Amino acid sequence: MRQDSRLSRMLHVLLHMEEAKEPLTSEAIARMFNMNPVVVRRTLGDLRREGYVASARGHGGGWTLARPLSDISLLDVYRALGTPQLFALGLANDTPACLVEQAVNATLRDSLRQAEDALLARLGAVKLSEIATSFKARAAQHEHLDG
Repeated sequence: MRQDSRLSRMLHVLLHMEEAKEPLTSEAIARMFNMNPVVVRRTLGDLRREGYVASARGHGGGWTLARPLSDISLLDVYRALGTPQLFALGLANDTPACLVEQAVNATLRDSLRQAEDALLARLGAVKLSEIATSFKARAAQHEHLDG
């Protein structure tokens, strides 16, 4: 199963928006991630509908944050993207009448539900401003080591 990297990419984009001195165009964002600008616009459109980013057309236009990073959680972005599947694990249904398969599937289903609940709670607890702080600390450490 192919991994869905939209959440990671959009978090990355939002952090770049915070640091940008001017709006970021879809084309510039697409170049950063080797993506199609249409895909960038569509994905950022999901975030715009939720009020996390804004866009302006024309010369000097582009995408900007519409809220401070401290007002946006990882869960907010995840939900804006349509709640992509969190886990690639699936249940086997080769022999649905088999009691062993039923027991395995019931246990896995419960375990996946608990893991999903825990992950969603964690995503809700982390604000994008925390990631920005981590980035800035890493950048300062990197400059310290280079200097």
